[in-house]
Amino acid sequence: MARMVIEAEPRTAGGKNVARRLRAAGQVPGVLYGANQESTPVALDPKHLRAVLESETGHNTILTVNLKSGESASAMIVDWQYEPLKGTLLHVDLKRIALDKMLRVAVPVVAVGEAPGVKTQGGILEYVLREAEVECLPADIPERIEADISHLLIGAPVRAKDLKVPPGVRITTDPEQSVVHVVALKVVEEKPAEAAPVEAAAEAAPAEPEVIKKGKAEKEEAAATEEGKKK
Repeated sequence: MARMVIEAEPRTAGGKNVARRLRAAGQVPGVLYGANQESTPVALDPKHLRAVLESETGHNTILTVNLKSGESASAMIVDWQYEPLKGTLLHVDLKRIALDKMLRVAVPVVAVGEAPGVKTQGGILEYVLREAEVECLPADIPERIEADISHLLIGAPVRAKDLKVPPGVRITTDPEQSVVHVVALKVVEEKPAEAAPVEAAAEAAPAEPEVIKKGKAEKEEAAATEEGKKK
């Protein structure tokens, strides 16, 4: 498991205004807690935090947190917040861990192989779970868990119990939980073509014009009759 070192500066706990000033100074407010020790408010470098979160091991990376006060602790990032528009880090929670104690973490699942259900049956591969929960020592946390899909036909899943993990790692996700499967493409039925505008207009036209025509014809006939009488 990867291990990185980051520097943290103890800070005075405060409200939103204190946090804003800290961010304006180019730091990210955070807190280091756990291991039956008091929580320590800290200030961290956002570039170092991003390097951790964007690494292959991500939030599962084991960190050595060095505080300027002289304390050094093994920790992991357990929570973080981004500003929704700018994407800047707003806050992080670091949890102290004991390297000799089991812990539970979520590990990314990656499909490997080529599914016959996709290649020959025209289906699509769909993830039900992107991560599986495991229990192990911190040093044994895998970077990812591979799901073999080389046998999958349409409708067939890879379940949590089918995932292979290294020695010392136990999957705690429900064994029957589907992780990835192949599904058939949905066929969209075409709607019947709508009637042409002219036909639709003709069908929707009221019978009034016929009445008007009939009235006109009657008037013309009456006029002709009156003319005949005069003659």
